[in-house]
Amino acid sequence: MRIIYIHLNLFSKMRKLANSELGRKSAEEFLHTEKNPIIIVLDNVRSLNNVGSVFRTADSFLLEAVYLCGITAKPPHREIQKTALGATETVAWKHFNETLEAVKRLKQDNYQIIAIEQAEGSTSLDLFTPDSKSRYALVFGHEVKGVSQEILNLCDVCIEIPQFGTKHSLNIAVSVGVIVWDVISKLSKNIN
Repeated sequence: MRIIYIHLNLFSKMRKLANSELGRKSAEEFLHTEKNPIIIVLDNVRSLNNVGSVFRTADSFLLEAVYLCGITAKPPHREIQKTALGATETVAWKHFNETLEAVKRLKQDNYQIIAIEQAEGSTSLDLFTPDSKSRYALVFGHEVKGVSQEILNLCDVCIEIPQFGTKHSLNIAVSVGVIVWDVISKLSKNIN
């Protein structure tokens, strides 16, 4: 019997990067950098911490804008800033009294409107393939009620994040991160 020994490096050579090594853009550089063709639409999101997290995600992925609709709070607000970490100063945003107004304007501007919701006829995120020639408005709804039916009726597509546990309910800030990362990564593969 022959014994093969595999040498495992038990001491990883990974080193945490310092902030100065991350290649972060200045606020001025961010404003002049081409953005990814995605706008996040928040349909009556009540948690200010969720709103702040969405701004931070929008900044991280160089998104065009965040549209704050209905009861969704808007900057400046201390609770939003706590999680946004200054992203409200870099990410473009608009407030609309009604989500309907925002969606109608986005449709006029030729955005594909995508609801993120558990709905009959939804497309599983893993099966969704974005078109690199399209611009997208991703609609995320109220933490309990979700995207309103009125808005769902206007959407071109409904995407659902596959879930396998007992809850089938992700926090909106988590959902935004999952969806945006997936769409951006698929778009970058389609461009290359």
